[in-house]
Amino acid sequence: MKRPFDFVIALLGLIALSPLLLIASILIWAQDRRSPFYIADRVGRSERPFRMVKFRSMIINADRSGVDSTSSDDVRITAIGRLIRRTKIDELPQLWNVLRGDMSLVGPRPNVEREVRLYSPEEKRLLSIRPGI
Repeated sequence: MKRPFDFVIALLGLIALSPLLLIASILIWAQDRRSPFYIADRVGRSERPFRMVKFRSMIINADRSGVDSTSSDDVRITAIGRLIRRTKIDELPQLWNVLRGDMSLVGPRPNVEREVRLYSPEEKRLLSIRPGI
């Protein structure tokens, strides 16, 4: 019953929020004429890899800087990025992942493969359910 609920809510959310998604996309694109999306490889249910979609809030290739964590005053965060992070708008494209079945509305945060390799047996149990937004 959870999957049909996730699907319907994600679909309605994408439809209802489409004006906001369009405005955010245009603003992010306008700052440097690059893709407004950040697509990250993550590990999902049953250790299946998937590509998680978010609005890009940092400069291009920021993830290649070698820094894993981000503070609120990180110089890699763009001006628009600061706003969309503060308002959580950067997470809205993940509704697409929910619609596709990669993610659920509620669940553990999806992690990168290098972190999943370090999971304890108890933490590995998190991979038995879909990750959530």
